[in-house]
Amino acid sequence: MKYALIFPGQGSQSLGMLSDLADNFSVVKDTFEEASDALGFDLWALTQKNQEELNQTQNTQPAMLAAGYATYQVLNGEMDLSPICMAGHSLGEYTALVAAGALQFGDGIQLVRQRAELMQSAVPAGVGAMAAILGLDDETVVKICADYSGDGIVEAVNFNANGQVVIAGNKAAVDATCETMKTAGAKRAIVLPVSVPSHCSLMNDAATVFANAVESVRFKMGVVDVLHNVDATKAANVDEIKAKIVAQLHKPVLWTGTVQTMANMGVEKLIESGPGKVLTGLTKRIEKSLSANAVLDSASVTTILQEIK
Repeated sequence: MKYALIFPGQGSQSLGMLSDLADNFSVVKDTFEEASDALGFDLWALTQKNQEELNQTQNTQPAMLAAGYATYQVLNGEMDLSPICMAGHSLGEYTALVAAGALQFGDGIQLVRQRAELMQSAVPAGVGAMAAILGLDDETVVKICADYSGDGIVEAVNFNANGQVVIAGNKAAVDATCETMKTAGAKRAIVLPVSVPSHCSLMNDAATVFANAVESVRFKMGVVDVLHNVDATKAANVDEIKAKIVAQLHKPVLWTGTVQTMANMGVEKLIESGPGKVLTGLTKRIEKSLSANAVLDSASVTTILQEIK
C-alpha cells in the first residue's frame, strides 16, 4: 500500500497527550527528554499537568513538534517506514522536515520556539483573531475578505477542506467579516480560541526576523519528499526549504491542495502521526479516494502497521 505521513499542528494538543504511547514505548519519553534539554525545561511534565501553559503558543509549538516526532519514532521503531511523501499542517510542517531528515530534532525544537515567540510578539494580545468559516466555497470566502473595506485586514489563511476555510487578521475585521459570511450563506462562522492571527500579512514583520533565525540553522534535503504548505509542492533544494517555511508564516496553508497532490502521486492512505485526529477527519472531505488513520494509542499503532505491511 502506498501511504504518506501527515503531522498535525497547533490546536491538536491536549492535556495528557501521548500518555498511552509513553507507557508502551520508551522512545516517547526519550524524545521529550531531548526536547526538554534543548529548551531548558521539562516539556513532558508541561504536556501532562498544565493545560494553561500547554496552550501558550511558545509552548504549544515545541510540544506539538515533540509529540509528532515521538509518534513517528514509535511507528518507525516497529517497522521500517517507506512513505511516498510527508506533509504537516502549519507547525506540523516542521515535524515533517525533522522526520524526513531535513532538520535535526534539537534544532527544530529551538527554531519553532523562536517562531512561536516571534508570532506572539508580532501582534498585541486582543488585536488579532482567527475564525473558521464552514459551508462556503473557497472563492466566496476569498472574495468576501477582499471586499472588506473597514479598518484593519482580514484574509483567508487556512484552506483546510472543501467548505472549511479559516480567516485571520485584526479582531474587528474578522468579527465583521464573520457576519458577512453568515449573510452569504455560511453554516457557521466560529471565532477560534487563539491569540495569534497566523498565516496572514500581520505576520510580515515576524517573517522578516524569522528568516534570520532560519538562516542560522542547518538544513539538508531529506530522504523523503516533504510537501510544503505554501504551494503544496516539494522543495528543489535547501534554499527553497528555507524560503517556503519563512513564507508559510505570513501566507495561507494550502492543506486541501496538499492532500490532493498526495492523491495525484498515487498515495492511498494517510497516517496522522501526532496527538488527535483533526487531519484524519479532514481527509474524506478533501479526497474520497484516500483512507486515513490517526496514531492515538498502542492499539492504533498495531492496526496501522498491519494495514501498511
